[in-house]
Amino acid sequence: MTDRIRHAAPEPSPVPDAPLLRHLVGDALRRARRERGPILREAAEAARGSLPYLSEIERGRKEPSSEAPAAVYRALDLRLADLLGGITGRLSPVCAPVSAPHRTTPAAQQALALAA
Repeated sequence: MTDRIRHAAPEPSPVPDAPLLRHLVGDALRRARRERGPILREAAEAARGSLPYLSEIERGRKEPSSEAPAAVYRALDLRLADLLGGITGRLSPVCAPVSAPHRTTPAAQQALALAA
């Protein structure tokens, strides 16, 4: 009886993990604040928020409420759409396209197209 060496099929290359939304929001807030000039304390005061909470958000340690990023962006005279657009741009290269099921209704196809 001869021993056979079995070669396993090569494993597919791993897909990079998608970053957490709180990290993306925190990075975007910090980048926008630094570009506009105010220090963290000034941004927190202008947004009528707490300094520790804003710091935790910027470091990606807290899931911000929807009001917190909006308040900071208003305080920086920016639009919330700018924040969301920047986040979408950072997610696009990481997330692989999702294949649609074989039987997709027109409404589902439209929803998938809007989500992409």
